[in-house]
Amino acid sequence: MKLHEYQAKGVFADAGIPVPDSQLASTVDDAVEAAGEIGYPVAIKAQVQVGGRGKAGGIKLVDDAEEAREAADEILGMDLKGLHVDRVLVEAAVDFTDELYVGVTMDRTEGKPVAMVSTRGGVNIEEVAEEAPDAIVREHIDPAFGMHPYQARKAVFDAGVDRTVANDVASILTQLYQLWDDKDATDIEVNPLMVTSDDEVIAADAVMNIDEDALFRQPDLAEMEEEAASDELEAKANEYGFDYVRLSGNVGIIGNGAGLVMTTLDLVDYYGGEPANFLDIGGGAKAERVTNALDMVFSDENVDSVVFNIFGGITRGDEVAKGINEALEQFDEIPKKVVVRLAGTNAEEGMEILNTDLVTVEGTLEDAVQRAVSYAEEEQ
Repeated sequence: MKLHEYQAKGVFADAGIPVPDSQLASTVDDAVEAAGEIGYPVAIKAQVQVGGRGKAGGIKLVDDAEEAREAADEILGMDLKGLHVDRVLVEAAVDFTDELYVGVTMDRTEGKPVAMVSTRGGVNIEEVAEEAPDAIVREHIDPAFGMHPYQARKAVFDAGVDRTVANDVASILTQLYQLWDDKDATDIEVNPLMVTSDDEVIAADAVMNIDEDALFRQPDLAEMEEEAASDELEAKANEYGFDYVRLSGNVGIIGNGAGLVMTTLDLVDYYGGEPANFLDIGGGAKAERVTNALDMVFSDENVDSVVFNIFGGITRGDEVAKGINEALEQFDEIPKKVVVRLAGTNAEEGMEILNTDLVTVEGTLEDAVQRAVSYAEEEQ
């Protein structure tokens, strides 16, 4: 479960991590009123769970009521990377001199949680990890003992954080790890962690994702689950009972089984495409379930093509083929090009049923993925 920024900052504040004064607003008038109460300048920030909000126009710094009204009117209701913005966080602007990154996640290779610190905050940390991995200091933590104070200090000093604020940053890193452990988080980070001209350290952003399987232990966080739903598609996925994750690419992916879907995602990336989603329709999927899956992927405006990867075991290829036909026959014009690969139980029967006027059929997964990536590139 992904928390919104304002929800995560509420958790941070309760734990003693400094955050800017802020108020949530869902109308332009409420945003202007909140800005006046907080005091200018303020930042008006779209509350959707997607990276790069600032570059996409979802975060604006304003100096007076007129600018606040204009910014709120522009952000509220906008489509931000495929997500509808219906709330903004009005937040006191931070007069900063430096931007840092701190975070905690699970390093599955090492089988341990890892704390991370970098002086290159305020930018996409994934890009930093790829382009300059040495710019991120990592400190692995034994979960049996938790984070020792010396580990937090070591990570901060090894990262080159200025000594005047190093102890405060180490304290925040320790608090983040404690939250990660106490709240059953999968990821928790602050980017940027801002250093002010008065040498104060403030969490200007907040990311916190919770293990859904542990929500029974987190009743306070569980109450946020419905409110934290990131978009209508994920809400629809919950309604249909799908395992669904929205991604940032344009190649839609549907499969039966998490491993099969992950393999398809990896191949899309391998052949130069960008996956738009993870969508597992599960075993034994009937025609109606397949229809719902296609309806979901077609509803994503970012999708330019769809690859359908089915390996029949419990799921029968002829049932999947019926679902694909039924879904596509509802459209006067197919909104996205669909590529289908069927294998396993009743795959041959499914191939005969498929309406090849509506879909492209490929015999192997590699061919299907390459075709879908090519179709998506053509749309660009």
